[in-house]
Amino acid sequence: MDRRTFIAFSGWFLLGIPALLSETHARAFLQKRDLLTAPIEIGDWAGSAPHDADAVIARMREACLSGVRLVSDRQPKRLRVDDHSSGAPHIWLHEENPDMAWIVVHIVSRHWDQLAYQFGHELGHVLCNSWLPQAKLKPPNRWLEESMVEAFSIRGLGLLADSWERHPPFPHDAAYAEALRKYRKNLIVKYRRGGEVPISDLAAWFRANRPALERAHGLNRSEGPAIVAIADELERDPRCVADIGAVNRWPALSAVPIEKYLDLWQRSCSDLKIAGVLPARLRGLLGVA
Repeated sequence: MDRRTFIAFSGWFLLGIPALLSETHARAFLQKRDLLTAPIEIGDWAGSAPHDADAVIARMREACLSGVRLVSDRQPKRLRVDDHSSGAPHIWLHEENPDMAWIVVHIVSRHWDQLAYQFGHELGHVLCNSWLPQAKLKPPNRWLEESMVEAFSIRGLGLLADSWERHPPFPHDAAYAEALRKYRKNLIVKYRRGGEVPISDLAAWFRANRPALERAHGLNRSEGPAIVAIADELERDPRCVADIGAVNRWPALSAVPIEKYLDLWQRSCSDLKIAGVLPARLRGLLGVA
C-alpha cells in the first residue's frame, strides 16, 4: 500500500469511527499494533496457494499469542512471510522497512503442520525481539533462545490443533488436527531422545553439556532436554510466554554467559513490569547461580 492509498484508507476509516472518539484517539488506534494484530503480508511463495498459507499462518499466530501479554517496546508493526524453495527457515535481518519483521520458511506444498511449526519457531524469535537489523545471535548463549522458541512452537502446535478441530480454517478439515498433534508428538519424542529414560536432573545435564551448548550456532537436537523442560513451563504458566517478550532488550544480546544473560533478562522483565517467572525458573532448573 503506497502512502496516498494509506491516507485515503485511513481517512475513510476515521469517518467510520463513532463520533464520541476524537480524531486523535482514532489515529492512535490505527497506529497501535502489536505482534498479535500486526498485518501479515505473504511475500514470495514457492509452493502452496498464498491465500491458504495466510490462513494457516494467521491461525498459528493466534494460537501462539492469544491471551499472552505482549509487553515488548520493540514489536513490529507488520509481518512478512516468504516461502523459499531452498535454505533453512530464518528471520531475514534487513535495513529497509524498519517496522517489519521478515520471516522465511521452506515447506512442502500444503504441509500445513510443517508450515505452522516453522512459522511458530520464527515467530518465537520475533517475540524475543530478534527481528531487528542488529539482532545477530551469537554464542555462548544462542542455544537458549533457540531452545525457547522451539518450545514456543511446540506449545503453539498443541493449541493450534485444538483450534483447528473446533473451527478448521478450510471446509470439512477438522480431522487435520490429528496431523498437527502427531507432528508435535514426534518433535517431543525426538527431543526426549526416543526411548531413553527422561532426564530428571536438568542442572546435571547442563553442567555436563554446557561447553557444547555454548559453541552451538543454531537449533540442535542436543538441546532437547532444555526444549522439553521449557515447553512444560510455557504450557503450565502463560506468564512464562509473556516473559519471552523481555528477551534481547540489551546491547550484547546472546553474547554473554548464561549467568549474565539471566540477570539482564530478569532486569528487563522488571523494566516492563512483568514477573520474570521464566528466567527465575530456568535459573533453578539449570542450576545457575
